[in-house]
Amino acid sequence: MKKYGAFDIIGPIMVGPSSSHTAGAARLAKVAAAIAGERVKEVTFLLHGSFGKTYKGHGTDRALVAGILGMEPSDLRLRESIEIAKEKGIKIEFKEKYLGEVHPNTVKFVIKDENDRISEITGSSIGGGSIVITEVNGQEVNFTGQYPTVIISHRDVPGAVSKVSSILYDYSVNIAFMSVFRTTKGKAATMIFEVDSFLTEDVINEIKKVEAVDNVIKINPVKA
Repeated sequence: MKKYGAFDIIGPIMVGPSSSHTAGAARLAKVAAAIAGERVKEVTFLLHGSFGKTYKGHGTDRALVAGILGMEPSDLRLRESIEIAKEKGIKIEFKEKYLGEVHPNTVKFVIKDENDRISEITGSSIGGGSIVITEVNGQEVNFTGQYPTVIISHRDVPGAVSKVSSILYDYSVNIAFMSVFRTTKGKAATMIFEVDSFLTEDVINEIKKVEAVDNVIKINPVKA
C-alpha cells in the first residue's frame, strides 16, 4: 500500500488556482533560473500542451515569471510578477510550442543572462506542485529539484564519475540519487547527484578541479 504524506493530501501552499499550472510552474522556473546562474536579462517561455493553451487563464504566465524572479509559489507578489520583471528590465515572451511526446504541462526556458550567455532548460509540472527537469542545454537529464543537486558537465572518460563520488565521500556528503547521461561514447556527458545535505563551495571547487569536468552547476532545493 502506498504511503501518503501531508503534501500529497493537501497540496502545496501557493498563490493561484492550480498546483500544476501555478505552483509547479513557479518551481520549474526557479530551478531554471538557478541553472542559468547569472542575472537573467531575457526569457522566452516555450509552452507545450495544456501550458500553451491555458497559461493566461490559470496564471501560469505569472507563476513562471515569479519563479524566474526567485519567488516561492506562496509569495503574494506572484500576482504582480510580470510587472515586477518589467520594472527590473527583464524582457519576457511567451510562445505556444509543440515540444514532442512529453507531459502536457511542459515548458522550455530560453534564458539570456547579463553576459548574453544562452541557457535552455526543459521541464514538466507533473501534479501537486511536483516537477521534473528533463533537459539542460540539449542534454537529457532527470531530476526533481527536491534535493540539493549538482549538475556536472564532463568528458566521458574512465574515472570521471569515480573521482567526483570520492570527493563527495571525503566531504561526508551522502548521495540520495545519481544518474549519468551521454549522447556519444567518449564525448560530452552529464552526471547528476541529488544529495542529502547542502553542498558547500569547498565541495564545488574540488569537483571543478577534476580534469574531465567542464562545468558545475549547484542547485538548492526549491520549496513546495
